[in-house]
Amino acid sequence: MKTLCNKKNCLDRFARVLKLSNDPSPGYNIEQLAKDGRRFLPLPYAVKGMDVSFSGLLSFIEERAPPLLASREYTPADLCFSLQETVFAMLVEITERAMAHCGSDEVMIVGGVGCNRRLQDMMVRMAEERGAKVFATDERFCIDNGAMIAQAGWEMYRMGQTTPLTETTCTQRYRTDEVEVTWRN
Repeated sequence: MKTLCNKKNCLDRFARVLKLSNDPSPGYNIEQLAKDGRRFLPLPYAVKGMDVSFSGLLSFIEERAPPLLASREYTPADLCFSLQETVFAMLVEITERAMAHCGSDEVMIVGGVGCNRRLQDMMVRMAEERGAKVFATDERFCIDNGAMIAQAGWEMYRMGQTTPLTETTCTQRYRTDEVEVTWRN
């Protein structure tokens, strides 16, 4: 089973542009608004192989949102819809490419954005077209990539890779793709 890293930060930052509440979460509030979006704003789409970049897309929409909203050309719902569709299309594309590259027929969606129904629906559609399966983690385990971190920890433990508690530290910005993978050949 492969994991998908999400780009929750992009959605969270845009939620601040729209002054959306953090309750229950910015991403959830974007998801709800996006359901009412009707007009799609084409946004920068940066996929290279299995790498994506959201910085240009985020800069673009952050810069253009205020005048587009002021002119009433687009609504907050339209912008949320456009951002969500573009970001998720990029994630689906790289996931499909990763599946083909690795010969996988399974996808596991984790992380804060993993709760998003639209992302799950898009992944399921892509997976069904490939004869693959999608597993979406229960919302209780989707916060801050908890399930992905737990799975990596379990695999490390299973392979005998442990750290004494006295030597254990937390690095808030530690990237899961920097973990030394010793449990696969």
